[in-house]
Amino acid sequence: MIARIWRTGLDESRAEEYDAFAADRSLPMFQRQPGCRAVFFARTADGRAAITLWRDLAAAEALTSSQDYLDTVEAIRAAGFLRPPQSVELLPVDHAWLAPDLV
Repeated sequence: MIARIWRTGLDESRAEEYDAFAADRSLPMFQRQPGCRAVFFARTADGRAAITLWRDLAAAEALTSSQDYLDTVEAIRAAGFLRPPQSVELLPVDHAWLAPDLV
């Protein structure tokens, strides 16, 4: 399993717009991606993070060539509420546990 963490700065005065975009556009897009196993949207000290879990590295890397993903990236950039810095990190998950009531 691979954890993909995308971090971004955010114009906090437009946080509600970002949160609506994440729920209405980004979440369904991730749900349609082959190999995507989980999605979490989190707050950071100076922005937001999208944490996704992937079946394997190939599935995580395939995201960047998905037209659905590319259209979503274009739309969120055009919205204008993201701020630097932005980063993506892919991390191998060695061990995991999910509470039974979450599955």
